[in-house]
Amino acid sequence: MKKTVKQVAGIDVAKGELVVTLGRMFEDFTIELFSYRVFKNSASGIKSLIDWATKLTDRQIPVRYVMEATGVYHQKLAYHLADNGYEVSIVLPNKISNYIRTLDLNTITDKSCSQAIAQFGLERKLDRWFKPKSIYKELQQLTRERDQIVQERTILKNQLHAEKSEAFPHQKSLERMRARI
Repeated sequence: MKKTVKQVAGIDVAKGELVVTLGRMFEDFTIELFSYRVFKNSASGIKSLIDWATKLTDRQIPVRYVMEATGVYHQKLAYHLADNGYEVSIVLPNKISNYIRTLDLNTITDKSCSQAIAQFGLERKLDRWFKPKSIYKELQQLTRERDQIVQERTILKNQLHAEKSEAFPHQKSLERMRARI
């Protein structure tokens, strides 16, 4: 029997579900993707995922949980895993997309994405992700909020310009738009 040297859970994260493929690398550098399952992206789903992965993997070798940075949907999982001492790697989506292009995949599904993420995690030496300090999380949220406000303001300015350019602009509409800006 070949000795396992690395274990990965490749996770394709979506708003409502976690599509997971477990893989391992043996001492001769061969890779085996050996189990697949879908979980809810919720507290109970995350617990089930961890229980399932623990049951199916070698407890002597840590499992690296690898996922894409998917907006905010991966954060609940990443924070829970990091808070409980599990190894986590978060990869930029363009890296995974470029990697998938190197594989001979005719159809891309959630399952094939999770398999590709697992294989990527097994083939690469990925940095371990650590939970950022709370100030960085707060700054991230404030930056997102500011970006949304700037976008809304631009839309309103364009609408105001269009309303002013009409043959008979409605004064009350102009006042409301100025107030919103």
